[in-house]
Amino acid sequence: MAAHRPRRTPQPPGRRFAVLDPATGEPFDEAPDQRPEELDAVVARAQEAWRGWRTDPVARSTALLAAADAVEAAGPDIAPLLTREQGKPLAESYAEIDRTAARLRYFAGLHPRPQPLTDGRPVRSEIRWRSLGPVAAIVPWNFPLQLASAKFAPALAAGNTMVLKPSPFTPLATRLLASVISAALPEDVLTVVTGHEPLGARLASHPGIRHVTFTGSAPTGRAVAAGAAASLARVTLELGGNDAAVLLEDVEVERIADRLFWAAFRNCGQVCMAVKRVYAPARLYSDVVEALAQRAKDTVVGPGLDPGTQLGPVSNAPQLARVERRTAQALAAGARAVAGGHRLDRPGYFHAPTILADVPPDSPVVTEEQFGPVLPVLPYGNLDEAVEAANGTGFGLGGSVWGTDTDLAEAVADRLECGTAWINHHAELSLAQPFAGVKESGVGVAGGPWGLYGNLRPFVVHRPEEA
Repeated sequence: MAAHRPRRTPQPPGRRFAVLDPATGEPFDEAPDQRPEELDAVVARAQEAWRGWRTDPVARSTALLAAADAVEAAGPDIAPLLTREQGKPLAESYAEIDRTAARLRYFAGLHPRPQPLTDGRPVRSEIRWRSLGPVAAIVPWNFPLQLASAKFAPALAAGNTMVLKPSPFTPLATRLLASVISAALPEDVLTVVTGHEPLGARLASHPGIRHVTFTGSAPTGRAVAAGAAASLARVTLELGGNDAAVLLEDVEVERIADRLFWAAFRNCGQVCMAVKRVYAPARLYSDVVEALAQRAKDTVVGPGLDPGTQLGPVSNAPQLARVERRTAQALAAGARAVAGGHRLDRPGYFHAPTILADVPPDSPVVTEEQFGPVLPVLPYGNLDEAVEAANGTGFGLGGSVWGTDTDLAEAVADRLECGTAWINHHAELSLAQPFAGVKESGVGVAGGPWGLYGNLRPFVVHRPEEA
């Protein structure tokens, strides 16, 4: 049977904005620029759809499983569009689609269970679970589909409806994905709105929204939380990271160099839980720097639609400017670019994969999230110093420890102030595990059963014991 190839959702008339291809820097399509006042009708329809969607968990599971099948079948249409607007290699776009389908299937199989309470009184008490109502999701441009599905899959499985706003840099693949999924759902259960600010701010503060889930920067997250507070809506915030990789004295540099490099540079370094700082023992420092620099020099950089491309462009012009600024600050302060260190001289938003050595520890490329293809490598004298440096920023999303003695590595990992720590790998997540950060990396928990229950509220029923 031929794969189903859905048509793109017809674009409504009205204001529109251009969507740029980061491989060229030129517009290639448009998306609706919806006004904040249009949200009243959208949220009202989501509220009405919720009344039916919340009532039948079996029908919800069936619909989400059908949606997962439809997403996989539509992959040949969605993946090139995602690469065109985001920049990542085509294989990574297909991986996002696969992850989206897998997440729909996972949450379709999760069901909240009533829980009896026994406290010695002659009363039977039971905790039951109820959905919240319309949920808002605001999603960034680095993983538009994967991060959207991390929000809509548990929310819909729990019986909520959703209004989803993607980044204006990457609206098109999300609109197409939603049209594919919505064909398997009742009308208005999942709605996508696109446009520039203050659309997102209005969505976060809308009185009809009962839960706001956001992924993005800490300053914007604070604004989202403040907006949601007006209606006392629940918030889940994933606010980025500045993950450190600590290498132990017994690490085998060549054995781990490929994994370490791609843990930092996948998706052009635009991953919230990518390795963004490497701490290497002084004795091995030169070896680590050289191993990573060689891989940076060997990496094929190009448009994501080219079959040989390993690293695409930075996703948008403002982010490229940020990467250039962080790199220039480090170089001006005495750092050395052992590989890269500059924007590539070609159309589009391409930056050479960059390894920085001799970086001052207080440089912004170390203390702040650079979110691009630039990796500082810093030496340390002892493990206490390395752990202190790893924990020395305002972020706490993830971290990793690399070495042959895995017991020691685990002991060091246990000292990291973050939500997830890996040993000899980084940024690998199961759909069944909780995902959360500490400090400025976020509020609330996503993933696994925690993600489902985060979209529910407890409802307690008491009844007397029969005489």
